[in-house]
Amino acid sequence: MVALAARRGRILRFDEVRGYGFIKPDDGGEDVFLHANAFVGDKGLLAAGMLVEFEVTEGERGLKALAVHAVDGPPAHASPVAESRPAASSSGGPYDDGMCDVLAPADYLQELTEALLEAEPTLTAAQIVRVRRRLLTIAQHHGWTEG
Repeated sequence: MVALAARRGRILRFDEVRGYGFIKPDDGGEDVFLHANAFVGDKGLLAAGMLVEFEVTEGERGLKALAVHAVDGPPAHASPVAESRPAASSSGGPYDDGMCDVLAPADYLQELTEALLEAEPTLTAAQIVRVRRRLLTIAQHHGWTEG
């Protein structure tokens, strides 16, 4: 593996039990897989929202972070991802106002990652990245996300 470039970004999600998560690069592009062993420092500090500097390499299964360093320490809040409510339901319910939320792609991917890991904790990072990529394309096609 050859490192591609040094970058900055924020941790989108990190599962301390499984020891991995994803970084959203500040310069855009595909989310980068983060394994706890790539973090230089106290792994207990890893949390969603943390600003990090990292190198990126192309692994066998996609982009992977290397030499990850915290830039500003632990985040002051749990996650920078905006809270959203469930989409409107035609079955009538507390959110049945005839409208539905249109999420930013990052918010959609965050919720999707949480749902995938909750439904099937044995998914590999590569599987999650592939599923997320395809479902984001579908969501954007149907106007469920911005952009």
